Amino acid sequence: MDIFSDLLMGLAIAVTPINLIYLLIGAALGMVVGVIPGFGPSAGLAILLPMTFGMEPTSAIVMLAAIYYGAMYGGTITSILLNTPGESATVASTFDGFPLAKKGRAGPALVMQAVSSFVGGTVGVILITLLAPMFAQVSRSFGPPEYFLLALMGMLTLIVMIGENWRLGIISALIGFALGTVGVDLETGQGRYTFGSAELIGGIYFIPIAIGLFGLGELFFAFYKGLHRTGSGGIVNYENEERFWPTKLDFISTRMTMIRHSILGFIVGVIPGAGATIASLMAYSTERSLSKNSENFGKGEMAGLVAPETANNAASSGAMIPLLTLGIPGSASTAVLLAAFLMWGLRPGPLFMEQNPELAWGLIASMYLGNIALLAISIFAIPLFVQIIKVPYRILGPTVVVVCALGTFSVNASFVELYIMITAGIVGFFMRLYGFSAAALVLALVLGPLAEEALRQTLAISRGSFSIFIERPASLWIIGVTIVLVVFLPLLNRFSSKADAAKKSGI
Repeated sequence: MDIFSDLLMGLAIAVTPINLIYLLIGAALGMVVGVIPGFGPSAGLAILLPMTFGMEPTSAIVMLAAIYYGAMYGGTITSILLNTPGESATVASTFDGFPLAKKGRAGPALVMQAVSSFVGGTVGVILITLLAPMFAQVSRSFGPPEYFLLALMGMLTLIVMIGENWRLGIISALIGFALGTVGVDLETGQGRYTFGSAELIGGIYFIPIAIGLFGLGELFFAFYKGLHRTGSGGIVNYENEERFWPTKLDFISTRMTMIRHSILGFIVGVIPGAGATIASLMAYSTERSLSKNSENFGKGEMAGLVAPETANNAASSGAMIPLLTLGIPGSASTAVLLAAFLMWGLRPGPLFMEQNPELAWGLIASMYLGNIALLAISIFAIPLFVQIIKVPYRILGPTVVVVCALGTFSVNASFVELYIMITAGIVGFFMRLYGFSAAALVLALVLGPLAEEALRQTLAISRGSFSIFIERPASLWIIGVTIVLVVFLPLLNRFSSKADAAKKSGI
């Protein structure tokens, strides 16, 4: 009963006019971010985060969360109409989404992706409602040793999931850790890598790095790939189709697909480092294995679109569990969300839901409303988003540069941070070009100071002995789970890669 009373309290907060307005703005912005090829929730959150300065924390978090899961809805529109995924989590949606559009079923495909996204997102939020309090209860016995191990687990799982380029992932993470050490050491009072600059005494702020890496870096890479020349001429025209709405058979044949991949996606999303991309590719591969029409996959099978769409939205909900209850972001997007929490003086973790029930349950309740709003926006605002897709990159690019610059400068009115953002953008481009992981860098930048503080407290408690990590049952459990994930996740990654490779080879 406590869960339902807490949820009702959260609902009362979420339906206040101001929170509803910010929820709708966030959902719409998330859709826009999603439909821009090359951008994703990480870039969108980083660029739009400065917009929330001056807002009340609950409204700001509700809006940012809506951008996060709204981008999952929007990314599929380009997958279906343009055969270009808005972000990596919607790559699997191109496998059958674009063939459906070419067969003259773009309308039903767009509607079914909205419905399956709604089902996946809503089932994910229901599971958050039921499981988040349990996770928080279990983790209340955690102390500094467990927090340090959790931060280590978050980094290790992300690096493992990078796959063949794991060495570049480690280098990226070390750069992030190094950037996190800049500033005055709060324990000794000594300056670290400030080079005499007063602007760096407080450390390198997260915002310019994130905006530079995800915003400018992705934009430079898009120009490098020639998107400014190609435009969006390959878009499928759906307006003259005989039937816009799906048939009754489309819903009946995919109802079990939505249920099983909602659960699969949520479970994958809860695992730090796995994320929506792995969930969607796993769902596609699993659905093809289970389907009686497996030979039609890749040729415009509706279940081949519904499975990854359901899974990636459920996974984005699942990723909120470790963020809210452990304070561990499992992806670059949730790392930006964690940075937003920290910016408002809020620290997600075992006591977060107990100490901030209005914000935590207001956020969870808003996700129910957000999914309903996104379902309506996804279906009825399709013509608007198609017009956005048609905006050429040569116009979109300069606009994004201006927004990035204004967003960075509006935080502290600092020209040094503007230079840091531009430098991060150039570095982000080369990281993208040579296979380094911007996500690992950002995650390390966010987790580094937290891990350093936890390690210092741990060693102070144990008088410098590292044996404390194997003397506490909770620490031993986390070490065990980390070992299992480090062994298990590469298998998961290989399984998903096979699904991608099989599609590309036409199997």
